[in-house]
Amino acid sequence: MPADQDDPASAAIPMPRLSDDAVVQIHDFIGHFLDLFEARYGDQIHRYYDDRSARNMINPQPTHSIDDPPF
Repeated sequence: MPADQDDPASAAIPMPRLSDDAVVQIHDFIGHFLDLFEARYGDQIHRYYDDRSARNMINPQPTHSIDDPPF
């Protein structure tokens, strides 16, 4: 899918015009780098997101007696 040159979100960072070959080489490099990064730091990344997952952030509500006033 080609990038929309008029899209304000893509205009936030000015990007140079590149040849098709350069774009593919940069894309492949970024993909390879990300694979290496995840291989090295994947455990930490997963631990970070596991610690912040919804199941760990929702604490059970304490049970209140119906007779207890709300304040």
